[in-house]
Amino acid sequence: MKKQLIALTLLLSLSAVAEEKGFKSIFNGKDFTGWAGPIDNYQVTDGTIQCKPGKGGTIYTKENYSDFVVRMEIKLPAGGNNGLAIRYPGKGDTAYVGMCELQVLDNTAKKYAKLHPAQYHGSAYGMAAAKRGHLKKPGEWNTQEVTVKGHTIKVVLNGETILDCDLSKLGKTMGPITKFKGRLRTEGHFGFAGHGAAVQFRKVRIKRLK
Repeated sequence: MKKQLIALTLLLSLSAVAEEKGFKSIFNGKDFTGWAGPIDNYQVTDGTIQCKPGKGGTIYTKENYSDFVVRMEIKLPAGGNNGLAIRYPGKGDTAYVGMCELQVLDNTAKKYAKLHPAQYHGSAYGMAAAKRGHLKKPGEWNTQEVTVKGHTIKVVLNGETILDCDLSKLGKTMGPITKFKGRLRTEGHFGFAGHGAAVQFRKVRIKRLK
């Protein structure tokens, strides 16, 4: 039995290593090396990135990415609001000039009860709504994986696919589709679009896709 447990442990360990093959950490857990933008509005606390109280703006990787997969862990405070900047050009509102802003939001907060469907967690802001009901409670860590390939975006939250869309083939959007000028961008920076809440991110790693 002991040998079987050791063999199983080794197998699981090897599987975990294989699962992470090709991923590169883009946040060292200590400082903002490799990042640009209004980094003075953010802080590193206990190995996590988070906004300073009442601050925000979009910070982003100095490197550009075309097709990629990014993985991270996210902890939302009650009422928390942030976003993932996808293919961000380095200036402007990523929800409109980037490919999109993927919402990071406490869906359970009463103040967000009447939002547009494409404003909840995991949604491509204003364009494509993610499925709800798969976030953990505020204060608990969530695992999230985002795959960006061509004009498509797939979001897997805590093991559940909550968004799988093609931004070149959209139905009705929140406002005129022409407002989302960057949705067909083919490359840009990855980042965090903070809105003053202490949303925490850790274990952020990315893999380029060929």
